[in-house]
Amino acid sequence: MAATLAATAKDPVTDPPIDRRRMVAFLCMVFGMFMAILDIQIVSASLNEIQAGLSASGDEIPWVQTSYLIAEVISIPLSGTLSRVLSTRWMFSISAGGFTLMSLMCATSSSIGEMIVWRAAQGFIGGGMIPTVFAAAFTIFPPSKRSIVSPMIGLVATLAPTIGPTIGGYLTDLFSWHWLFLINIVPGIFVTVSTFLLIDFDRPNFDLLKSFDWAGLAFMAGFLGCLEYVLEEGPNHDWLQDEAVFVCAIVCAVSGLAFFARVFTARQPIVDLRAFSDRNFAAGCAASFVLGIGLYGLTYLYPVYLARVRGYSALQIGETMFVSGLCMFATAPIAGRLSAKLDPRVMMAVGFSGFAVGTWIVTGLTKDWDFYELLWPQVLRGCSLMLCMIPINNIALGTLPPERMKNASGLFNLTRNLGGAVGLALINTILNARWDLHLARLHERFTWANGAALERLDAMRRQFEVLGGDANGMALKALNNTVRIQGLVMGFEDVFLVLTVLFLGMACATPLIRRPRGAAPAGAGH
Repeated sequence: MAATLAATAKDPVTDPPIDRRRMVAFLCMVFGMFMAILDIQIVSASLNEIQAGLSASGDEIPWVQTSYLIAEVISIPLSGTLSRVLSTRWMFSISAGGFTLMSLMCATSSSIGEMIVWRAAQGFIGGGMIPTVFAAAFTIFPPSKRSIVSPMIGLVATLAPTIGPTIGGYLTDLFSWHWLFLINIVPGIFVTVSTFLLIDFDRPNFDLLKSFDWAGLAFMAGFLGCLEYVLEEGPNHDWLQDEAVFVCAIVCAVSGLAFFARVFTARQPIVDLRAFSDRNFAAGCAASFVLGIGLYGLTYLYPVYLARVRGYSALQIGETMFVSGLCMFATAPIAGRLSAKLDPRVMMAVGFSGFAVGTWIVTGLTKDWDFYELLWPQVLRGCSLMLCMIPINNIALGTLPPERMKNASGLFNLTRNLGGAVGLALINTILNARWDLHLARLHERFTWANGAALERLDAMRRQFEVLGGDANGMALKALNNTVRIQGLVMGFEDVFLVLTVLFLGMACATPLIRRPRGAAPAGAGH
């Protein structure tokens, strides 16, 4: 009895110290993941410059982003199977090396067609780095070290999309759009070589190739690729009214049915969905989905407002958005300490409540809001991201056995990306619909019988008379533009109200999540 008690008392300190080689290898992997996530947003801020440089049309240039996202969303869940076949060492170094090579090819593109091909290859090859880092973090480090590791990967996963517009704006203004890709070359070579030399977490299992589910891969590519396309292009093309969106929706539905049928019947499925039978993993994925809306949705909304209403350049937008990144840096170590002491459900509730308060403040938006008016919403967003991300990681992945970790990590990261895609589609659809509604209502009020409108029009006309030319026409055009801007601002207010309700709902749902236990031993409960 005494011996048992003594052993129990020593358990908390029996975790071996972190191996220095593994820690350095993990840090290199984290840096590679940072590059892969950053590359999404760093390009989004400078699409106009890329369009001019490649002489692309307005319909073609969005594919620079869309092709990357479609390829990445297919690659992420596939990474679990590939890392089991190839081992973490080969999987990560191939991903990092391929990402670096494709970055060089993107920088040397001479046409929009070449750029789209290389961007798709860059997203597909580089996408495997992201879930591999999450899997490694929860496989090679004991639970006692997760208060150090979780803030690190949480900070990278959320900071990279936030500071992307800032870095993209600076690079494009100081150099040219080519440097959006060239900046990856030297760090990419370093990550490739260092991870190949240092990673020794596991061994390849080429026997898995004998039962590789090629049909499942094809169905998954059709399902996720077409889903991403529909969500990206649907809001801009009136959804199913557009022929390409309609065809992709049909392919998505058919491929989805075939994919799920295959997953549950194949001997070695391309993706093992049984991880969702773990209640904590399923709850963590649901929270990750909502977090994806907050991460990618708000990273999209603020720049759109600043560009279309305030007329800011990419560099000015980046400087305004940088506040969130600073708050993440400041909050990461605090959130790491709290994760070791607080119930993760409490941290999640506080984090999503902070999101809700931040978006609630912006429901009072006007066309004159600037850096200082957006300061507190961005502070709340930056702090809340870290308070949510760390407990969500621990809830979803912290209790899974090692043999399920690689596959589950891919699914977990996929939910965050799909949350971002669904969130952007939802935001664009609501914004366009509410803008149209508010414009119709404003046009009903701005008639020739409205005395206030006529006074405003007359004041504008007198101002334009000084410039000469058609003062009446210029005044009418200026008034119409003012009405359109006001309708757009009212549309933004409605979107932020919907997001407030969503985040508040997630905060209220956190008590439904089961309090996570300590890390389960391999195979326990399965």
